[in-house]
Amino acid sequence: MAAAGKSFLADAGYGEQELDANSALMELDKGLRSGKLGEQCEAVVRFPRLFQKYPFPILINSAFLKLADVFRVGNNFLRLCVLKVTQQSEKHLEKILNVDEFVKRVFSVIHSNDPVARAITLRMLGSMASIIPERKNAHHSIRQSLDSHDNVEVEAAIFAAANFSAQSKDFAAGICNKISEMIQGLATPVDLKLKLIPILQHMHHDASLASSSRQLLQQLVTSYPSTKMVIVTLHTFTLLAASSLVDIPKQVQLLLQYLKNDPRKAVKRLAIQDLKLLANKMPHTWSRENIQALCESALHTPYDSLKLGMLSVLSTLSGTIAIKQYFSSAPGTATTTARSFDLVKLAQECCYHNNRGIAAHGVRILTNISASCQEKDLLPLEQDAVFGLESLLVLCSQDDSPGAQATLKITLTCMVKLVKCRPHLSQSVVESLLTQLHSAQDAARILMCHCLAAIAMQLPVLADGMLGDLMELYKVIGQSTTDKKQELLVSLATVIFVSSQKALSPEIKTVIKQQLENASNGWTAYRIARQASRMGNHDMARELYQSLLTQVASEHFYFWLNSLKEFSHAEQCLTGLQEDNYSSALSCIAEALKSYHKGIASLTAASTPLNPLSFQCGFVKLRIDLLQAFSQLICTCNSLKTSPPPAIATTIAMTSGNDLQRCGRISNQMKLSMEEFRNLAVRYGDLYQSSFDADSATLRNVELQQQSCLLISHAIEALILDPESANFQEYSSNGAAHVESEYERRMMSVFNHVLEEVESLNRKYAPVSYLHTACLCSAVIALLKVPLSFQRYFFQKLQSTSIKLALSPSPRNPAEPIAVQNNQQLALKVEGVVQHGSKPGLFRKIQSVCLNVSSVLQSKSGQDFKIPIDSMTNEMEQRVEPHNDYFSTQFLLNFVILGTHNITVESSVIDSNGIVWKTGPKTTIFVKSLEDPYSQQVRLQQQQGQPPSQQQQQRTAYSRF
Repeated sequence: MAAAGKSFLADAGYGEQELDANSALMELDKGLRSGKLGEQCEAVVRFPRLFQKYPFPILINSAFLKLADVFRVGNNFLRLCVLKVTQQSEKHLEKILNVDEFVKRVFSVIHSNDPVARAITLRMLGSMASIIPERKNAHHSIRQSLDSHDNVEVEAAIFAAANFSAQSKDFAAGICNKISEMIQGLATPVDLKLKLIPILQHMHHDASLASSSRQLLQQLVTSYPSTKMVIVTLHTFTLLAASSLVDIPKQVQLLLQYLKNDPRKAVKRLAIQDLKLLANKMPHTWSRENIQALCESALHTPYDSLKLGMLSVLSTLSGTIAIKQYFSSAPGTATTTARSFDLVKLAQECCYHNNRGIAAHGVRILTNISASCQEKDLLPLEQDAVFGLESLLVLCSQDDSPGAQATLKITLTCMVKLVKCRPHLSQSVVESLLTQLHSAQDAARILMCHCLAAIAMQLPVLADGMLGDLMELYKVIGQSTTDKKQELLVSLATVIFVSSQKALSPEIKTVIKQQLENASNGWTAYRIARQASRMGNHDMARELYQSLLTQVASEHFYFWLNSLKEFSHAEQCLTGLQEDNYSSALSCIAEALKSYHKGIASLTAASTPLNPLSFQCGFVKLRIDLLQAFSQLICTCNSLKTSPPPAIATTIAMTSGNDLQRCGRISNQMKLSMEEFRNLAVRYGDLYQSSFDADSATLRNVELQQQSCLLISHAIEALILDPESANFQEYSSNGAAHVESEYERRMMSVFNHVLEEVESLNRKYAPVSYLHTACLCSAVIALLKVPLSFQRYFFQKLQSTSIKLALSPSPRNPAEPIAVQNNQQLALKVEGVVQHGSKPGLFRKIQSVCLNVSSVLQSKSGQDFKIPIDSMTNEMEQRVEPHNDYFSTQFLLNFVILGTHNITVESSVIDSNGIVWKTGPKTTIFVKSLEDPYSQQVRLQQQQGQPPSQQQQQRTAYSRF
């Protein structure tokens, strides 16, 4: 019923017009006041949509009070609708400002003679437990209703009791004995006992309460051995242990005991399910004996379904610290070999099991052991893991059922993991994948291509060997235009781009284009072009974007594709750079800049208010400025030849005391160039900080651009401006850092090479010689020769996070200032709502929001005397943690100086790692500081030359208060 209610509520309200918050609320209020029941119900179920659209307290408070009125006077069906709305809008409940009034209206129904009305009220109170956890009248009503003779009311009371127990320590402590008596009482029917037992999972507020609940559950398990009772009691036992944390080892032992000794399959299944829950939550509390007992049970069970469950628990544990404890604390490790461990025996036995799921868990356990345990006697297991993976691959690639696809995903994930930590196994893994690729089903081929791409990214040495097989397969894919075929074209093209490291040969391009002409739609061609841009194959990408230009329906899409075509052309121009030919380098950069400027004009035209393309524009503008800075640096280096230092340069240097002056004008130009690169690095840092929703590969790409700017500025300083104090230690690369992509690998090798060159030249020759300028030009060309990678965030936003701020007081008209007297402080309330897309927290989550409030005096209206600077501005910062995506805080601001002040509120986000992201938004309001009436009166009297009378003074002093 809950599910039906949810979908019913979700579907309601489509097609309604865009209205502002007040109009929308008035529209719904009109429906609530209607005499027709249908219209009233329709109005009620539209409220969740309203809350989603306008999630600020002022509206939510009014709306909930209206709903409470409907609940008070309506019939039971309307009450049920209000209950469903309340349950669906649970995260907005804490925004209700008049909680007392809301509860009073709802609570009045508890005194009804109708048990159904009382039951709905109890469920309503239970749903509101998070905002009224300590309301004694609600506690009392729940206790009373537990003794009711009406089943519907008792079930509602149980629901409310469970919710209040989770929120309130006092209620949990008070109700525990009552629940205990009811469960143990002979008068309570068994089905009611089964509903009462789960309440005990919330008795974890303190140790004594948890301990008494455990004792009660222990008694129940032994006193009531029926299957249903044992299942409910054991599960409640597990949830209580998982919340109270201290009893997890005991609970694991108890579950293993039931798994081993209880003959009923249902109980065994429940024990396995709960063991999986504890393995996920607390793997470090599992001892060697626990894992051993589970292995023994799995080895001896005749049932495949139970074996599958136990292996699922073991495969979860094998990916955690528990596996190391299992092998390290083994008795007599010196004498036992790896294969004599029960866990290893079990995994090897299951690798070739006729049940796919069991085989998948078997190879997963072997893979995890090989990956995490480096001991010599465990090395033979690598080969076992590879053989097991290959046999599963053969089995699942021929079958396109959903079960086989799920198993294949596990197999391929294990392959990537194994190759990552054991590179010497990669050759055989890749060969088996390529062999199977020809005979596999399309759905399996797509997954296998993803696996090959992941392996080729990690180990580029293997890539060249793949190309022949991949091209053959690409030619014979077939002419059908099914979705799977289209997906396969994209996946295969991706692997080909990854494999052809340097550049695509003409025959590869021809084959890909031919297949696209024959069998693809425009979307497939766009996805392949996008992958080519990501992998740095810009000539291929440009041709594909060009072919798509005439196939799109809107001008925004046309401009977007046109901009991508221009960017690809610009990057293609840079591939013609030659090592020592600096004049051709300048013409290549000029050509690239021409295309980039055309592209940025198109990109600006492609942006819309809903999709402003701010990251893309920022990234491209920085690339343009970086290319211009590179071009300027090459010109500066050339100026040593075109405009060498004058004959008197040495004399000028000696008289000025600045040794660099003997190099002539190049020294000042180099200083400017270094500043330019440092500024670009700062701007790249700002772009990084504003990209909260970007994936890690995109952020790493931005970081590499920033590092290239810092590298060049460091090279200029070390070679020319300040060779004496140059420090190379802080710039030395960390070789242990794991490189994720080919682009990063090539950039890092260029960085290391440039640093070595600079270090070898540094201090050998006095600046500035042709060697120094040649070294800088070579560094620029080496950086530009690495094809730029346009990463995922440039094309696709997988995570979307935005913050909406509301300030109060706020003026009716944004241009109007808020009036404040200069002897008073303004209390500025800042409220905000965090809004998410379809995948919240995919890459990073918001831990807290940092609010920065600053005010600046814009225009003075008082006398023009000198003002201390600190009284002209306000600067404040506060951090708030959003709860249910809502936060609010207040600032007290002083406006002593008369005139108009501009207040800016800027929000930034702090993620769970403590990193600050400048996401915005920035909101501005104006405040007009006015002179208070008493000061104004005194000033006027002084101007007229009248001393203020004593009586008048007294009166105005009182009037101020």
